[in-house]
Amino acid sequence: MKIALFVPCFVDQYYPNAAMGVVRVLERLGHQVDVPPGQTCCGQPAFNSGFWDQARSVAERSFALFNNAEVIVAPSGSCGAMLKVFYPQLFAGHPHESDALDLAGRVFEFSDFLVNHLGVTDLGAKLHARATFHDGCHGLRELGIRDAPRKLLAHVEGLELVEMSEAQTCCGFGGTFAVKFPSISTAMGEVKCDSIAATGASLVISNDSSCLMHLQGLLDRRGQPLRSLHLAEVLAGEPSP
Repeated sequence: MKIALFVPCFVDQYYPNAAMGVVRVLERLGHQVDVPPGQTCCGQPAFNSGFWDQARSVAERSFALFNNAEVIVAPSGSCGAMLKVFYPQLFAGHPHESDALDLAGRVFEFSDFLVNHLGVTDLGAKLHARATFHDGCHGLRELGIRDAPRKLLAHVEGLELVEMSEAQTCCGFGGTFAVKFPSISTAMGEVKCDSIAATGASLVISNDSSCLMHLQGLLDRRGQPLRSLHLAEVLAGEPSP
């Protein structure tokens, strides 16, 4: 299968190992991965802020870039939800409405694609650690993804996965929310960090790098010796130091 990789802004600028992990996993499974050049932001910040005209001007680039892709995989529940759920809303009644619907039908979040579309749960990954998993809001609530990443992690040799009490609670990032309401965002993140610490885990894993960035910043400021990893890094078997 020829798979196009959509690379979110946070991954592109700060966490490229997550994208490279996706490529390694998919190629290991025998698929051809294409990363179309010229990708930009999916338009979610403008969309969430109410600037839909500006969001459309950014988002419409994706139609040409991914026109020939059989499937499009995104290592992010947040950006994946933007492409799959919110593009049809954004372009409803506009000339690109059919393009948005067509694109949405070909978009899959990484863990969902592996488990529910390829039928893969065991990638032969190894990681000796105690970890907990954070469910990003968009992946969980908009895409309905909860079990897929856990099924994948259950097959990682040496990994002990411990559920935190606040696994499905928002970490407080929310993109523009963290910018507009920093105090509330921080308070929400503190609740999440307390829940992570209570598991005794040394790792927090998620399928959203933006959430992990927020949590890692708070954990570092609290002096907690935990590190965050994207799911793709774990499954690729070569997590970043």
